[in-house]
Amino acid sequence: MAEVSLHRVAKSYGSIEILRDIDLTVGDGEFVVFVGPSGCGKSTLLRTIAGLEDVSAGELRIGGRRVNELPPADRKIAMVFQSYALYPHMSVYKNMAFGLKFAKTDKAEVDRRVRQAAEILKLSALLHRKPRELSGGQRQRVAIGRAIVRNPSVFLFDEPLSNLDAALRVNTRLEIAKLHRDLGATMIYVTHDQVEAMTLASKIVVLNHGRIEQIGAPLELYRNPCNLFVAGFIGSPRMNFIKGQVRVVDGDRIAIGFAGAEAVVEIAHDGLEAGDEVTVGIRPEHMTDQGPDTIPLDGRIDAVERLGEASYIYMKLASGDDVIVRATGDVEAFPGEPFTAHLSRQALHAFDATGRSVRGHMRAS
Repeated sequence: MAEVSLHRVAKSYGSIEILRDIDLTVGDGEFVVFVGPSGCGKSTLLRTIAGLEDVSAGELRIGGRRVNELPPADRKIAMVFQSYALYPHMSVYKNMAFGLKFAKTDKAEVDRRVRQAAEILKLSALLHRKPRELSGGQRQRVAIGRAIVRNPSVFLFDEPLSNLDAALRVNTRLEIAKLHRDLGATMIYVTHDQVEAMTLASKIVVLNHGRIEQIGAPLELYRNPCNLFVAGFIGSPRMNFIKGQVRVVDGDRIAIGFAGAEAVVEIAHDGLEAGDEVTVGIRPEHMTDQGPDTIPLDGRIDAVERLGEASYIYMKLASGDDVIVRATGDVEAFPGEPFTAHLSRQALHAFDATGRSVRGHMRAS
């Protein structure tokens, strides 16, 4: 397998910038997931690594070798697309073997690789079937098998589960995670589904407008987002945001007022001053446990989503802010009724007027 490194990589179409100053290292054997909203540049970045798009500026290396000018076939990568792109007239075996035969690989070696990949993907009993005789999940596994037989240095996945229904997505996601463990391969995966990102990745790259917003392990990004964009993008439902204002600055202690409450932030030289506008963030699951370490906020319920093991309460605070509360599945809560959310002081986040995270620990005042 191989390390992938990008140094100040950019991609433009004329005057339109798609990728800007991308600095990134994907370690040997890592599973890195690119996430971001539609149009953020994640698929373009993947296609640039694959060689399907030219680099406009910067340097791209795979396994320590500069590959800017190399065609895809010489980069030792294999790509799995959203579309299965299987040959309908060929069996599963022939679909998986086609690329190797085209490269004039020895027949015995072709057979060994195909059967080994089929065993890994639990396709051995299906090698004689045609694509039309397979389920969507099985077809996607064939597409992955076609990549495995090439023995690539890097696997690239471009939203491979988007065409599957919910149950198949879960099953195939687990199969991809197991495949990574079994092969110890370097994998780069593009998705708009943050559940896929959180469950598959050893490292997540959050993209926005062609730039990297934050890189980190899934729980690191979830617990310590660097700005409002990452805080609002990672997590489902997203983090709640409540308008606030700096009341007092006293050394490393800053009092913030929000929604009729007040909290104290202990930070180091973030440059905030009394009167500055800030945003307080709190995740839905940190809004229902009553106790001395919580801040009560009153509001009225707009809607309740009951999902069985949990209920999501959509409410409007007295301040006018809309928030979502994750409660137990059997919570007594109904639209139109008053409801009190209890914000865990240990789980509060604060962001300045530019959207930058105010680092430090917040506690109730």
